[in-house]
Amino acid sequence: MLRKIIKIDEEKCNGCGLCARACHEGAIGIVDGKARLTREDYCDGLGDCLPACPTGAITFEEREAPAYDEAAVKAAKEKKSAKTLPCGCPGTASKAICREETPAEPVSAPSRLSQWPVQIKLAPVNAPYFNGADLLVAADCTAYAYGNFHNDFIKGRIALIGCPKLDAVDYAEKLTRILALNDVRSVTVVRMEVPCCGGLENAVTRALQASAKPIPCNVVTISTDGRIIE
Repeated sequence: MLRKIIKIDEEKCNGCGLCARACHEGAIGIVDGKARLTREDYCDGLGDCLPACPTGAITFEEREAPAYDEAAVKAAKEKKSAKTLPCGCPGTASKAICREETPAEPVSAPSRLSQWPVQIKLAPVNAPYFNGADLLVAADCTAYAYGNFHNDFIKGRIALIGCPKLDAVDYAEKLTRILALNDVRSVTVVRMEVPCCGGLENAVTRALQASAKPIPCNVVTISTDGRIIE
């Protein structure tokens, strides 16, 4: 039948996997490092995967394709739910975190932030504070999950934050310009353990490659209960 369905440009695809995680029907898979529409009959043509793609590799097209098989999608979801989290995406898994009270902790700790703005999308690429800076690129959830974030990560660094799952932009282009135009000494990436944070790490990796500068980079992963796990 003739219907609307997604089309993936493999030249633009960076293999981050965000589209596969955004596809609630399971129509997309990562094959040989590239996103592929592995089940045409699972694609409902609504395009939840489009805003998740950081490179604009996914578009719509109208062509001959099998009809959307809702029953098959439902059966596949039920089978998968028996093995994985009931909510689907690990980044949206609900859980309560119990902590012991620690009265010895100070009532308030000083901020270690040394510049503004902090959002990647808002930061000017030629800001003077980037020269000679140790750059911190962090997922915005990390500061909430990790209690001593200011002292352990922001202190002594220029901080930029973002969320690849919610921001409909490719951070790599902006970060490449920052690295190319300034004498950045090092880059530290702090991400959450959830899969969608891979998009942030991937953007930094591509920016470092595009800048053609030998800038050392370190990646730290924070668990959802606030531990450093890498």
